Amino acid sequence: RLRLEGDPVMNARPLPNNIPDYLEHLRRSLAGADPALVQDALYDAEEYLRSEMAENPAMSEAEIIAQVASSYGAPDEVAEIYRDTEVKVQTALRTPPPRPHRSIFGKFFGVIAEPRTYAALFYMLLSLATGIFYFTWVVTGISLSAGLAVLIIGIPFAILFFGSVRMFSLLEGRIVEVMLGERMPRRPLYNSRGKPWLARIAEMFSDPRTWTTLLYMVLMLPLGILYFTLAISLLSVSLSFVAAPIAVWTGFAEVNTNFDQGWLFIDQFDGVVSTPYGDWILPFLFVGGFLLLFLTLHLVRGIGRMHGLFAKHLWVKAAQYS
Repeated sequence: RLRLEGDPVMNARPLPNNIPDYLEHLRRSLAGADPALVQDALYDAEEYLRSEMAENPAMSEAEIIAQVASSYGAPDEVAEIYRDTEVKVQTALRTPPPRPHRSIFGKFFGVIAEPRTYAALFYMLLSLATGIFYFTWVVTGISLSAGLAVLIIGIPFAILFFGSVRMFSLLEGRIVEVMLGERMPRRPLYNSRGKPWLARIAEMFSDPRTWTTLLYMVLMLPLGILYFTLAISLLSVSLSFVAAPIAVWTGFAEVNTNFDQGWLFIDQFDGVVSTPYGDWILPFLFVGGFLLLFLTLHLVRGIGRMHGLFAKHLWVKAAQYS
């Protein structure tokens, strides 16, 4: 509830006469900002203005806006505060940036020094567990809501279920923002105060983000399986290709050339590298595994970026992208 002081240009602009106009002016003042930031700012502003109206029922919207302008701020002032605060928060949360690389080799191998690479890798491994949980929760909740719809208890159960989905969406948003680096909404999807409870329930069910959040949670099961499988498979193959030649060269493993069931089989427990091609394939195996490891890290980084954008487009109101 801080506000900027001493800006005659901002203070000279006329205040909106109603809450929708105030929110629209605030949205235009935040043009170019992150869509998740715009959504949070609009939520906070509407929450505050409607709570003031509930406390002062005898006053009009224009009078409420004029009254709170000195404490909460005009749309331009609020927008500037949010931009400044976002810069400070992102600066505090952002991991130290790696040294920029100009050469192709530097960019290719520099991925191993980026903290976001390992955060995205951990997210891919974690997504199997979260995907199973989200999918089970949504399918069970929808099934019970539909099954209990004919009973009186069905309506409150459905409301509680969709409320829990909102809670889990905020939790997943924090995970996505911390691990994948994509700015996500930090406020609930729906207004929770200042409106009659029937209106809030109707808004919850009519908001497209309710259903896109459910879609995200259902899709997290196949995506989690895909992410986990890719991460484990590619890392296992690349690290095996690197480790097998080293184990042979250091005497911890031996090469078995009496092998006619393929071109390579690595038995890490018995310390045997089976291949019909002999020792000459080991240097190529080492180089191939080394390159595959870095390609895997680049793939992990790319999947992390794409998944963050995917989650944001499902959870951020489409109007904030216009």
